[in-house]
Amino acid sequence: MDEEYDVIVLGTGLKECILSGLLSVDGLKVLHMDRNDYYGGDSTSLNLNQLWKRFRGEDKPPAHLGASRDYNVDMVPKFMMANGTLVRTLIHTDVTKYLSFKAVDGSYVFSKGKIYKVPATDMEALKSPLMGLFEKRRARNFFIYVQDYNEADPRTHQGLDLTRVTTRELISKYGLSDDTVDFVGHALALHRDDRYLDEPALDTVKRMKLYAESLARFQGGSPYIYPLYGLGELPQGFARLSAVYGGTYMLNKPECKVEFDMEGKVCGVTSEGETAKCKKVVCDPSYLPNKVRKIGRVVRAIAIMSHPIPNTNESHSVQIILPQKQLGRRSDMYVFCCSYTHNVAPRGKFIAFVSAEAETDSPQSELKPGIDLLGSVDEIFYDIYDRYEPVNEPSLDNCFVSTSYDATTHFETTVTDVLNMYTMITGKTVDLSVDLSAASAAEEY
Repeated sequence: MDEEYDVIVLGTGLKECILSGLLSVDGLKVLHMDRNDYYGGDSTSLNLNQLWKRFRGEDKPPAHLGASRDYNVDMVPKFMMANGTLVRTLIHTDVTKYLSFKAVDGSYVFSKGKIYKVPATDMEALKSPLMGLFEKRRARNFFIYVQDYNEADPRTHQGLDLTRVTTRELISKYGLSDDTVDFVGHALALHRDDRYLDEPALDTVKRMKLYAESLARFQGGSPYIYPLYGLGELPQGFARLSAVYGGTYMLNKPECKVEFDMEGKVCGVTSEGETAKCKKVVCDPSYLPNKVRKIGRVVRAIAIMSHPIPNTNESHSVQIILPQKQLGRRSDMYVFCCSYTHNVAPRGKFIAFVSAEAETDSPQSELKPGIDLLGSVDEIFYDIYDRYEPVNEPSLDNCFVSTSYDATTHFETTVTDVLNMYTMITGKTVDLSVDLSAASAAEEY
C-alpha cells in the first residue's frame, strides 16, 4: 500500500464510485478503500437476512417471505430518468455494459387525497382526471409552449426571457390553478419544495422537457428506468470500470485515517499501520466528520408487500410524489415501489419505500400519508439517518466530501453533486453529449 496515488477515494457509495470511475477513465492513479466488507456504503442493497439483522437485530426472517438471496433491498432507493444525467454518465464511462435496465411502469402524483397518473404531454393533459375541462386547455397550452421551447431559437420564446422571468410569472401567464402548478413543479420538474416558483423559469422548463423526452424514450408509463437486481449493481459496475483502468480497490480496511501535512493539505491515508500517499482525497461525510455539518434528517419506511400499490394500475414498479402543499409540509414526500419484475424480491413480492425529509420530532408518524397509500403490508421497517454537507474549502485542503443522500426517489440531485465535485477536482466538465441508445431497457423478463 506504500505507494503514491493521484486520488484516494474513501467509501464505496454510489457518488464515490462514480467519481472513482470518472477519474480512472481520465488516467489518474486511483486507490479506492472502504471500511466495510461490502460495496455501496450508505447506498448498499441488502438481502433479507441482512435487512432483518439491521432492523430486527437477528438474522432469521420468517420463511413465508421467501429466500433471502432473492431480495435486493436498496437503502437509498432511487429511479433514473431515462435521458437524465446519471444515464448519460453511465454511458460516458461505458459502465452500461455491466448493467441491465428495465423501464419503470408508472409515475403518479398525490392530489386532494387521491393518486393520479402524471400527465406529461399536451395530449395526456387533455385526458387527465386531475383537471377540469377549462384547466385542461390551459395546461395543454402551457405544455405546448414547453415542448416547443428551444433555448437557442428565440422564435420559440414568445418574447419571454426565461433567465429573467420567474416560474411563477410564466405560469400566471397561462392562468394555471394551484393544484396544476403543484404537479407540474413537483411531479414533472421534480422540485423538492416551492422555492423554484420565485427562481428563473428556464430551469423548470428544462426539467419538464427532460421528463417528457425520457417518457417518450421507452414508450412506457413513466420516464424512469431502474437496474435489474437493484442499485447495488451500480457501485460494483463502477468498481469494475475503475479496475479496468488500473484503479485499485480495497474493502474491509479499518480506520482509514486521513493524514494532513503542515499546511493542512491532505497527504495520505493510513489504515492498519500503512500509509498510502496521495494528492487528493474524495470521501463520504463519515470519513471526515470534522469537515461537514448536519443539514437535516431523512426518515424512510421500507415495506415488504404481496401486492402492487393500490390505484396504480397494477404497476409492478412505480413512483408517487406527494407535493408538500398537499400535506401541509415544507418539503415533498416520495413513495417508491419495485418488485420481482426488477429481480429485487421473490416472485409475488413487492418492496415499497416511503421517504421524506424529517420535519418534526416524531418522524415516523410524518410518513403516515405515504404509508396509507400502500394498503396491507407483510412487514415494515423504519430507518432515520442524518444528512451532512461539507463545510471545508477544497482548494485549501484537497479534500472533496460528498453530500449525504436526500429523500428524493430519483437521481437528478445525486448526479449534480457528483458532476460538481468532478469539476472541482479536475477543473473539467464531463462531456454528456452521448448516444443514449447505449442504455437500452429490457422490455420483459
